[in-house]
Amino acid sequence: MITHSVVVVVRRWLLVLIVVLLPLCYGGIVSISGQKLDDVDKQLKHLNKPALKSIKSPDGDIIDCVHISHQPAFDHPLLKNHTIQMRPSYHPEGLFEENKESIPKSNEGISKSITQLWHLNGRCPEGTIPIRRTKRKEILRARSIKSFGKKQHGIIPEPTMSTQPINLSAHEYAMVVVQGDKYYGTKATMNVWKPIVQQSNEFSLSQLWIVAGSYPSNLNTIEAGWQVYPYLYGDANPRLFNYWTRDAYNTTGCYNLFCSGFIQTSNKMALGGTISSISAYGSSQYEYNFLVWKDTTTSAWWLQFGNEVVGYWPTSLFSYLADSASMIEWGGEVVNSASDGQHTTTQMGSGHFPGEGFGKSSYFRNIEIVDGSNNLRAPKDISTFTEQSNCYDVQTGKNGDWGNYFYYGGPGRNPNCP
Repeated sequence: MITHSVVVVVRRWLLVLIVVLLPLCYGGIVSISGQKLDDVDKQLKHLNKPALKSIKSPDGDIIDCVHISHQPAFDHPLLKNHTIQMRPSYHPEGLFEENKESIPKSNEGISKSITQLWHLNGRCPEGTIPIRRTKRKEILRARSIKSFGKKQHGIIPEPTMSTQPINLSAHEYAMVVVQGDKYYGTKATMNVWKPIVQQSNEFSLSQLWIVAGSYPSNLNTIEAGWQVYPYLYGDANPRLFNYWTRDAYNTTGCYNLFCSGFIQTSNKMALGGTISSISAYGSSQYEYNFLVWKDTTTSAWWLQFGNEVVGYWPTSLFSYLADSASMIEWGGEVVNSASDGQHTTTQMGSGHFPGEGFGKSSYFRNIEIVDGSNNLRAPKDISTFTEQSNCYDVQTGKNGDWGNYFYYGGPGRNPNCP
C-alpha cells in the first residue's frame, strides 16, 4: 500500500528532475542549479496575481484578468500609494493624421487595430487588466530566478550616447537614430513579421527606443515593439512587448509586467501576448502604430499600441527620463550567438534585405518625434547604423505619403555573411 508520504516524496523528486532536465529541452540553456523549487513557486505566486477571470488562448497562453489595483506595478516601493491615472491628459498634436496616410494599393491586408490571439476566446471585463500567466518552465529557462524577464547587464549592448551605437557583444542592429535635442516621445508605424530564430536563446525584435543617460551605469530607456523570443516565451510567435530601465539594466526594469513599474490601464492588450495578424512575403501586410509620449502635466510616459492606450511609466521610475530623452531610435535587433562558429541564421524583420521593398522587406514609416511643444514632427538629421550590412541592412527614404521611412532587416547567414 502506497502511503501519502511516499507520494509526496515521489512528487518532490519528479520536480527536482524537471529542474535538472527541462533546460536540456531548450537548446542546452543553462539550468538554475542550486535554486530551491520552493523559490520558483514563490516567484510564480508573486508574478501571477489572483484573477477575476482567466482566458485560454489558442497558442497555449493563459490570460488572467486581474483587478487593475492588484497589478504588479504596485509592488514597487515608490508606487505603494500611487493613484492610477486612467487616461493621459492629452495626446500629441501632429502630422500624418490617419485619414491623410496613403498605403500602396497592393496592401489589401492592412490593419490599424492590433488584435491578439487570446481575443478569439474572450475579453477581460472593465476594471481589470489582462496579464499573461507566467509558467514554471519559463522561470526554469532563466539563468536565475532574479534574472527572469530581464536583459543581461554587460551582455546586451544597448545604444549609448556616443555618436553611434556600440556593440559590446553578440547583438546586431539595423536602425535609424536621431539625437542632439530634447525629445518627449515618438510615433512610428511598423509592419509585423514572424522571423525565424535559429535557437531559443536568440531573439529577433523590432522596436523603438527612447533614451537618456549613458551606458554602462545610468542609461534610462523606454522600449516598445514586437519580438520573437523562444527563451522567454517558449515559442516562436511574434509578441507585443515593452521594457524599461533606469540604470543600464543593472538592477531595474524588465520586459512587460515581469517586475513592478509599468502601470497598465487597458483591459484589451496583454503585454507579451501573441499578435494574430502577421505580414506575409509578397502578400498581405499588417502594420501597427506605436506611440510613446510624455504627459507634461504628470510627467508620466504613456504607451499606445494601435488605437489602444495601454498604460504608463510613472516619472518616479527614472532619473534622466524624468525630464526628457536625448536620443530616439527605431529599428531591428537580433542576437548572433554564433554557436556553431558561424553567423546565426536568425532573421531580422521579414528576413529579406531592404532593397526588396514593399511587401517583401520590413519597414518603419511616418517616423516622428514629439517636441517640447507637444507636437509630432519629422525628425531632423537622422543617421543609420548597422554592424554588418551583408547580414542585416537599413535604407532610408522620404516622400509625401510615408514621411520619413526606412526598410531594414535581412536573413543573417548567407554567402556574403558567413
